[in-house]
Amino acid sequence: MGFSHVIRLLSLSAIWGASFLFMRIGAPVLGPALLIQIRVGLAALFLLAVAAWLRRPLPLARQGRHFLMLGGFNSALPFLLFAFAAQTVSASLLSVLNATAPIWAALIGALWQKKRLAPKALLGLALGVAGVALLAGGEALRLPAGGWQAIAAGLAAACSYGIATTYAKSAPAVEPFANAHGSMWGATLLLMPLTLATARPMAMPPTLVWASVLALGVLCSGVAYLLYFRLVADLGAAPALTVTYLIPLFGILWGALLLGEPVGWTMLAGGALVLAGTALVTGFTPWRRG
Repeated sequence: MGFSHVIRLLSLSAIWGASFLFMRIGAPVLGPALLIQIRVGLAALFLLAVAAWLRRPLPLARQGRHFLMLGGFNSALPFLLFAFAAQTVSASLLSVLNATAPIWAALIGALWQKKRLAPKALLGLALGVAGVALLAGGEALRLPAGGWQAIAAGLAAACSYGIATTYAKSAPAVEPFANAHGSMWGATLLLMPLTLATARPMAMPPTLVWASVLALGVLCSGVAYLLYFRLVADLGAAPALTVTYLIPLFGILWGALLLGEPVGWTMLAGGALVLAGTALVTGFTPWRRG
């Protein structure tokens, strides 16, 4: 892994870690549905501009159903659930819950294929559950009403990513940029009915909220996808998975520095258990080269 790859990896981790910060700022003011509708809509428009510049047409006629499926489980549903949870729990906790996505993917894949998990994967699953339990217990001491529902929503969002990963393995072969572009339009369409049925803010949101929404759509979705798929193309999917382990570090850092969120021993210990469990389930070893 060259120096430029390390810079891209750290940049992507910092951007995706910041997405929970931006949702924490925007969701209480705009509400989850409107926030995420604008996020995916901005991302779709940004990627449309990139596609026009690169002269890459979107195969909507052939892959429209695929883009709806991918956009639903990989963007619309998890984004919406995380935004709902962001109204109550910290950005730090959300970033750690997000790291359970590979554990969900392994569990769902095993159930779908009717295969038993290896002992190492089972140990990783147990560590992940223990880490989430420790995190939830520590947060419960500080949370207002609805905290447990928010934690459940964060886990459901990570589970949705696991469903998307399992689906993608058997989905039609579509080049990565088209998947990113098409899935954003799919997510935009799927969220429209809910957004239209949701009440709008009574007053004009402050500039900080609009800046957070813009960052979510263009930076955390549009630009982040371009960085991620460039890493996958250069290094392969397995090394690019390193981003999963770095996102919580940046999520906790941004939450502490910019929102003043407390970082107690339960957050650190629970996060370490979740990441260790994810490493065991995915078979990832950061020191191995291949």
